[in-house]
Amino acid sequence: MKVYLDNNATTIVDPYVFDEMEPFFVQKYGNPNSLHYVASETHVPLKNAMEKIYAGIHAPKEDSVVITSCATESNNWVLKSIYLEYIITGRKNHIIISEVEHPSIISAARHLEKLGCKVTYLPINHEGIVEAQTVRDYITDKTALVSIMWANNETGAIFPVQEIGDICAEKGVLFHTDAVQAIGKIPVDVQSFNVDYLTMSAHKFHGPKGVGALYMKKGKELTPLLHGGSQMGGYRSGTLNVAGIVGMGKAMEQAVDALDFEMSEIRELRDEFEDELLKIEDTFVVTPREKRTSNTILISFRGIEGESMLWDLNRSAIAASTGSACASEDLESNPVMEAIGAEADLAHTAIRFSLSRYTTKEELDFTLAVVKEAVERLRGISSSYAYAPEGHDSQL
Repeated sequence: MKVYLDNNATTIVDPYVFDEMEPFFVQKYGNPNSLHYVASETHVPLKNAMEKIYAGIHAPKEDSVVITSCATESNNWVLKSIYLEYIITGRKNHIIISEVEHPSIISAARHLEKLGCKVTYLPINHEGIVEAQTVRDYITDKTALVSIMWANNETGAIFPVQEIGDICAEKGVLFHTDAVQAIGKIPVDVQSFNVDYLTMSAHKFHGPKGVGALYMKKGKELTPLLHGGSQMGGYRSGTLNVAGIVGMGKAMEQAVDALDFEMSEIRELRDEFEDELLKIEDTFVVTPREKRTSNTILISFRGIEGESMLWDLNRSAIAASTGSACASEDLESNPVMEAIGAEADLAHTAIRFSLSRYTTKEELDFTLAVVKEAVERLRGISSSYAYAPEGHDSQL
């Protein structure tokens, strides 16, 4: 049996999404900006796809949704445009992010620091969540932007985006949220939250890789990073990825339709699997279930290096991860585990299991058996593992 439990890294393309995309590779391959009949065949499908994306996040027509290559591009666009419009001009000099943002946010922020921008990296609490009050405490009259993710890619922790957005509106500060891990897992409604900018990536909700989007509230449009054409209203030049946009639109539609299933049946599967994992002695999870997306478990097995566990899982054709796929070649301790103040012997032991609507109970039962065997084997050869005292807490 092959088991895929790394859906926070990427998801399988939904077969209905693939079917919707397929004609635009060979049959309807025109450049939408051309004037002939081949190009015109793409116009209605593109319009329909964009309407589905708008509807998926409840964006009003007067706001802008601009297609990009991925959320990394969108995240960089937000931070670097804020630098160009506010920091370099001297209007403001400060950006706030959390210390557990995606690498595309943290790396961009560090780059801006080198250019003279002041960046505050907010801490998370013991549950792995940035508290709204912490955001309020660090906003100054020089703060141009607050960028806090909607849901964490490693823990699944859902951040208090509504409260943070309200604080930013009160303080007159722009607010951006990376919603990559939220789309398709929890309801996302930009009209119910004070969100100026929101980023997403299709391959996180059963769409194709290489296509994402940036939502911009009316009146908060950003300076383009790519110049050279009139595509996307002039905000993002480059020939449109027609197949990708069509696929993203269909994937968004499917994700919204499946949302109740994700939040009920997948949650139930996740909880049953987690209950069994926690029966293994000296195991710990991060963030309470009710504060997590329904598909995610970040769990530590005391005395076992995360990479060693992955090795055993991979030998049994089970795909999981130690955290963000964008940092998978970095074998340092898990940044979320460090941020919550986990002990040194736990910071290297975190394994992330992330389910999807295609995950089955049979797959999880098989995975559980492999994990138990791996724990016994790896602890058996560990020179440092010792069982924790009885009565330890399984919730970090």
